[in-house]
Amino acid sequence: MLLYENTLWLLIAALILDAVIGDPDWLWRRLPHPVVWIGKVICGLDTALNRPAWSAATRRTMGILTLSILVTGGIVFGLVLQQVATTLAFGDLLVVLIAAVFLAQKSLYQHVAAVRDGLRDNGLEGGRKAVAMIVGRDPKSLDEAGVSRAAIESCAENYSDGIVAPLFWFALIGLPGLIAYKAVNTADSMIGHKNEKYSDFGWASARFDDVINLPASRLAGVFLALAAPLAGGSILKSFKAILNDAKKHRSPNAGWPEAAMAGALGLALAGPRKYPGYTVDDPYMNANGRREANAQDISRSLILLLGAFGLEALLVLILAFAFSPL
Repeated sequence: MLLYENTLWLLIAALILDAVIGDPDWLWRRLPHPVVWIGKVICGLDTALNRPAWSAATRRTMGILTLSILVTGGIVFGLVLQQVATTLAFGDLLVVLIAAVFLAQKSLYQHVAAVRDGLRDNGLEGGRKAVAMIVGRDPKSLDEAGVSRAAIESCAENYSDGIVAPLFWFALIGLPGLIAYKAVNTADSMIGHKNEKYSDFGWASARFDDVINLPASRLAGVFLALAAPLAGGSILKSFKAILNDAKKHRSPNAGWPEAAMAGALGLALAGPRKYPGYTVDDPYMNANGRREANAQDISRSLILLLGAFGLEALLVLILAFAFSPL
């Protein structure tokens, strides 16, 4: 039997390992996280191929080349690891460990919970300090409601691209899909900005990241909506928010989990936001919802997140029984 006939079972093991261990600080203080390695490659390509003196067309072409290198490199590296794993007695364990490293269930929960705890234990300044670790907006412009909404929005969006998307691509293609996805997603976060330096060079990475996150964002929205009763919400209202508001978001993907979260919690999320140097004037998701979010609402979003974790794991388990016999 080939190793990757067991992909879905390995994914279940990786989900369990990540939920229990997460990203241990003691390990990543001593070793660079694989995403750090990916980031260094992107920095090198940025330095070599993104020259200010070049024309916009040339920089866009170099951005397409950068994306091609990252995708091809991710697939090749994943294939090599996958092939090596088939030759080792502990190959299954190696694959599980690699997959778990690229998932972010426990770390996402901890970072969002830190904002709630910061508000409860140290007031507004504690919340601002914690939320600055997970969002890019100006923390000094946020009141308690703004801090709470920022944490909840980050919870929803990062659930999609930090958990569901890598899960999806690993289930579909194995390690090549997982590593290539993380390479593109990291590139989007580093060079996919709409500013003078990256609007052309990062264009391809940003657009491709949108494409490969389409299925995961829809799944994330569904998981969050179905988990709504666990947080005292309504499945129907959550799906209604998705249908009415997801398309209003500037991102073709973030609107799905954010709207699902907004409808499930009865909150108005997104809307106008201040970032260092500029302001985003977006419409609200679930505009009729309550805007005065608080630490208790962050707790409810974490309950919703745990419910979504359970639903995604259940789906993988069902598929594993159906398609990957032991």
